[in-house]
Order: sequence, then structure tokens, then C-alpha cells
Amino acid sequence: MRSPGRRPNHIILPCFVPGMCGLSQEAGSVEQISLHCAEGSLEWLYPTGALRLSLFPRLPTGSTRKEKPQRVTACIKSSSSFQGAQVYLERDGVLELLISEANVTLQPKVYCFSWMPKEKVALFLQSTLHRDISRRIAAFRYELRGDWNARLSWPSRNLSVEDAGTCRPCNNTEILMAVCTSDFVIRGNIRTVSNIVETQESIISVSATRIHRQKFALFQPVGKYGKSAGNIRTLLRCGVKPGPGSFLFTGWLHFGEAWLSCAPRYKDFRHIYEDARQAHENPCEVSLD
Repeated sequence: MRSPGRRPNHIILPCFVPGMCGLSQEAGSVEQISLHCAEGSLEWLYPTGALRLSLFPRLPTGSTRKEKPQRVTACIKSSSSFQGAQVYLERDGVLELLISEANVTLQPKVYCFSWMPKEKVALFLQSTLHRDISRRIAAFRYELRGDWNARLSWPSRNLSVEDAGTCRPCNNTEILMAVCTSDFVIRGNIRTVSNIVETQESIISVSATRIHRQKFALFQPVGKYGKSAGNIRTLLRCGVKPGPGSFLFTGWLHFGEAWLSCAPRYKDFRHIYEDARQAHENPCEVSLD
């Protein structure tokens, strides 16, 4: 057991890969760590010295299509009690401050950035000076993805993915692909839309009539009749408003929250799907009952 003056620098990396935990280092050193997981979290207990996290997400392989290389996107979200360090984005030898103790609030922001697969980027965590580090923990969640649709965007200061088309309606091809590849596909009705100016988000409250697919239990039964309901987020500037009719909501999970991709009216989706099926151009089968 170490003496109080030599408290260990402890890092926990529960990124769904066995064996990545329990690192210690001396003050003034830089610990080098590689992150290959698609998502996870980091807790740096009693920060001293520095950490350099190289980002190497596992990208999809085996595609035979001749496409331009996809940009890789990473997002980090600090805990509301983030203390003891500052987080920088390191790109081409230049450091850019992302998270500091001063800009952490009870509603932490999400910071996103992107790069081409051949580029090298890292997160650099530098401990801050404090007389007492015993109660300080620098913790954040992260997501590393190479397959995020370029139409998706989140209200983040550092997001460099092109998002000019985020609010435009999806075309037929995008709708069919979204139904086949999204984290959730929900048929339902809009109950309410709440706008949050502080985070520049709109929260769409949806009553589900059918759950075609959901990666996690985003929509769960509520009330005495057991009808499923849940929330889907989108950007405030998209101007979503409540309206009548049934929609097919599709989208992606982002730090455990559902974010909207394509949401055609269900009757329009039926026509699109039937036309594609007759032309043998459906990327997957969907039950339309």
C-alpha cells in the first residue's frame, strides 16, 4: 500500500474489451493508450502527469463498392463532475482545448471532431495543479465511428462533418437504407415537440404503434394499456413541429439517446417500398402489416 503522498494515478477503461483497466503512472510522465473500441468511457482517478489517447476505431471492412474514404467521427461527453484535468484534441502536432474544469456544467456538452482514416489524431489529457487530488476524477464517455451518416449532426462546437443537409427530407434511396441500417425503426405518431434553446435540440415525444427494430429499449410500454412511447432528438434549427398522421421514424443512438435520421410519413414509405420491391431494388425486407 502506497503512502498518502504517493497516491496512484488510476485509469479505468471499460470499453467492452476485456483486460483494459488498472494503469498507474508517476507524476510528470505521459501514459500512451490506444483506443480501438467503438464506444466506451474513461475514468482518470487522482490525475497526475498526462495521458495521450491515440484513436484507432475499427472500421467496416470487406466492402466491394468503390467509394471515397469515409471520414471518421469521434465524440466525447464529459461527466458533470469532471475535475482534475483538461482534454485537448491533438491534430498535426497542434493542441485544441476541448474540455476544462471551467466549461463543465451540470448538462455537459458533446464535443465532436472528424478526420480522414489516414490522418493521426489523439486526445491529450493534462492534469491540472491542485493541492488535494484525492476527490478529483476526470471522466468522460466517447464514441468512435466510421459509419455515421454524413446527414446526421449534433449540436457540438467542434463537429467538422458536413451538416448542411441535416434538416432536408431524405430521398427514396436514403429512406430505404435508413430502414435497413438504423439503430431504431419505429412506426408511430408525434405526441409533442419540446424545444431546448440551451442545447439547440428538439425532443420529439413519440407514441409507437409498431417497433420494427431498436438496438436498446428506447421505446417501452407506458400507461395501463401498455402502449410504447419514447423520445427522439433532432436539431432545433430543423423546426420540427407536431402534426397528425403516422410516421416511420429511423435514426441512431448517440450517447444512449435516439437521434433522428429519416422520418417519412408511413403511407409514403409504403409506396416507396412497394415500388422498390417491384423493381427488385430493396436493400432488405420489411414487414408492412
